[in-house]
Amino acid sequence: MRLYNTASRKLDELPAPPGPIRMYFCGPTVYQRIHVGNARPFVVSMWLKRWLEQSGYDVTLVENITDINDKIYRAAPGNSAQLAADASRWYIEHKKKNGLGRPDHEPKATETIPEIVALIEELIERGLAYPAGGDVYYRVERYPDYGVLSGRLDEDSVRNPSEEEEQTALKESPRDFALWKGHKEDEDTWWPSPWGDGRPAWHIECSAMAEKLLGREFAVHGGGRDLIFPHHENEIAQSCSVGRPFAQIWAHNGLLRLAGEKMSKSEGNIDQVSDALDRWGAETLIMFMLQAHYASPVDYDDAALERARAACETLRNRLRWGSGEDVAVREAVCEALDDDFATPRALAVLFRAPPEARDTVAEVLGVLGLGSLAVSEQAPAEVEELAAARDAARAERDFAESDRLREAIAELGWEVRDTAEGHDLVRRD
Repeated sequence: MRLYNTASRKLDELPAPPGPIRMYFCGPTVYQRIHVGNARPFVVSMWLKRWLEQSGYDVTLVENITDINDKIYRAAPGNSAQLAADASRWYIEHKKKNGLGRPDHEPKATETIPEIVALIEELIERGLAYPAGGDVYYRVERYPDYGVLSGRLDEDSVRNPSEEEEQTALKESPRDFALWKGHKEDEDTWWPSPWGDGRPAWHIECSAMAEKLLGREFAVHGGGRDLIFPHHENEIAQSCSVGRPFAQIWAHNGLLRLAGEKMSKSEGNIDQVSDALDRWGAETLIMFMLQAHYASPVDYDDAALERARAACETLRNRLRWGSGEDVAVREAVCEALDDDFATPRALAVLFRAPPEARDTVAEVLGVLGLGSLAVSEQAPAEVEELAAARDAARAERDFAESDRLREAIAELGWEVRDTAEGHDLVRRD
């Protein structure tokens, strides 16, 4: 299998099966319910895991949760730990609903403090970092390859505005970045360290978590393209400058856009995953993402989702007839997915497949999280009753009860999808 490597600017080969393939994908900062843009890296990572496993690889996937961050402190003054715990739980609940499974490990920054402190100590010992006023900063000028991943080699490159706030006056150089941040009075969680009470800065968390669970070198590091600089650039500097080979391939997914603009919490142009699941269902959201190459930006709007819903129904109807396996179809799908995970090409093969290839098509859809399209079954009375009660709760705007009933339906193996007439019920595999 080949993946486009942001670092090498070309398609790079993964080792032959069984590998092993160890992957790390950056997860969300948990300060509110996630939006559909947050979901794309997770969906891409799970597709890769499932397809590689289907192809005979030994795969380990790690996706972190950033539960220490300026955004969390600002969102819940005096109660940041509770918000982080709640938002982490919401995030994991959303992941359970998409039918793709979950990563092998979901570490939290708060669970990795000893490893983070140890890595910072090593950087200081080697002269690559320095304490300053309770903070610790990385000396960018000591790492000659800084900027190679992003191509931002100019010393005057501006900082990414999404980065956490830093005490510029404490830095030896404006390009230096924080590894540890001293405790401030308005921050209600902190940990002891050799440099005083405080907490990790953003970038060091991923370096430490990846090494803890995958070792000093692993196959694939993924995440959104907006993380290339400074986050992933800084991860490389932190890890490689102390002798860790770190990631061999950097695979970045494109961003979801509304009206051509990046989906962003700060801009308010967001559809929360919970709302999107209620309105469209997991099948439609997964099909929507499959229809675009993972590395490309994709416009999120009602028209695109209606097309995805229609595509699901087309495949569902075609899978009601025929049976059998088709070697040519399987080989064409493998060729597409092994070539930088080209899901639009793979889907085109599935839509062209004859009825005699039904079982092969169903098998591939199952790997991609759409196995329910091959299942045609009437919901039992118990599920129908729960769905009707949920319709009534939504009509009364009792969304807590609506969520509870949706969970009860999911526990019985069904997904409820809202429609203009009420609801549809779809069996989940």
